[in-house]
Amino acid sequence: MECTQLRLAVLLVSLLVSPAAQAADAAFTRFVESLYPAAQALGVTRATFDSATRSLEPDLTLPDLIIPGRPDRQPAQAEFVQTPADYLKESVFDRLAAQGRALAGQHRATLAKIEQRFGVPGAIVLAIWGRETNYGAAKLPYSAIRALATQAYLGRRKEQFREEFLLALKMLQEGHVTLAAMHSSWAGALGHPQLLPSGFYNYAVDFDGDGKRDIWTSVPDALGTIANHLAALGWQRGLRFAYEVKPPRDVDCTIAQPEVKAPIGEWGRRGYAPAYGVRLGATELSQEASLLMPAGLSGPSFLVTKNYFVLKDYNYSDLYVLFLGHLAERIAGARPFEQKWQKVAQLSSAALERMQRELTRRGLYQDKIDGKAGMLTRAALGAYQKANGLTLDCWPSQAVLDHMQ
Repeated sequence: MECTQLRLAVLLVSLLVSPAAQAADAAFTRFVESLYPAAQALGVTRATFDSATRSLEPDLTLPDLIIPGRPDRQPAQAEFVQTPADYLKESVFDRLAAQGRALAGQHRATLAKIEQRFGVPGAIVLAIWGRETNYGAAKLPYSAIRALATQAYLGRRKEQFREEFLLALKMLQEGHVTLAAMHSSWAGALGHPQLLPSGFYNYAVDFDGDGKRDIWTSVPDALGTIANHLAALGWQRGLRFAYEVKPPRDVDCTIAQPEVKAPIGEWGRRGYAPAYGVRLGATELSQEASLLMPAGLSGPSFLVTKNYFVLKDYNYSDLYVLFLGHLAERIAGARPFEQKWQKVAQLSSAALERMQRELTRRGLYQDKIDGKAGMLTRAALGAYQKANGLTLDCWPSQAVLDHMQ
């Protein structure tokens, strides 16, 4: 009886697998196989290629895929869909800063050597580790090979992921990691630092001297890799990433954009006072900075330096960079933000795209249409508010979008 039921179940499953689905899998298999010559050119043997791709199927649960007949499912990265108040929660900083301080003590000697070699403070390195993988505790649920192959086949950035897939195979061939241990994010990011395979080859270092670049199990290698990455992006030794400031009452939030720069001392003469009444030295006052108001007039303001934009090259999000920088400062013993983040409503990505298109049509915005409320979008929105006699706050609200339409 049980055997009969089992045969019936198998038959039912086979009937449920449509010819279209079977054809799609066959097309995926042909696509993967077509990549072997390119992999071979990188030194990947037939045996390694077959071992990694045998019975490989596309993972259609991944975000950022283009599948005919299926609604778009773009990645809901917290730094782009949450409000500043939700993303920069004090409770999260308290927890991660406490863990970071404990790890700073545990890895004190390693972090000192890292800072000496790369010029990147240990607290910044720890903050990235904490944000990317919760200091190594985060579970990476995807097979990197499967995720990268799927993104190369169906993703929005096929060419990029094709190259990443090939480099992942090269990593297996060279023995940097085993197939079983090659877990990743949905986008194929690997190890403690969350590097794509290209990032591994560009930035990974053997900091513990064992002859391996092990970003999976060696904390010194992982932390050294993070610092090497920032140094390669142009991190400037001895320069803070930002200073929280209190703006003057008549602040014009439309000047909060990267192109508007002045020495910090000049900002001070314009009425931008350091938070908590901190007195800055002559070197700090001479540093060039731009104004950042990530929540418009509904939250803290910052003067950001060159190193802020280095962190932004690591991840292109103002909230992500603020999270990293502030967490690093908290690990080093700094106080919370002096000004509080007010609750504001967050527009959907689609609504922000409509706003960006309208601002572009009016000649106020020249950057990309990406549905993200970055510095240039907020400044352009403020210019629209000024031109139309609206309350100036440089925050993309539904009310302003309605006014545009």
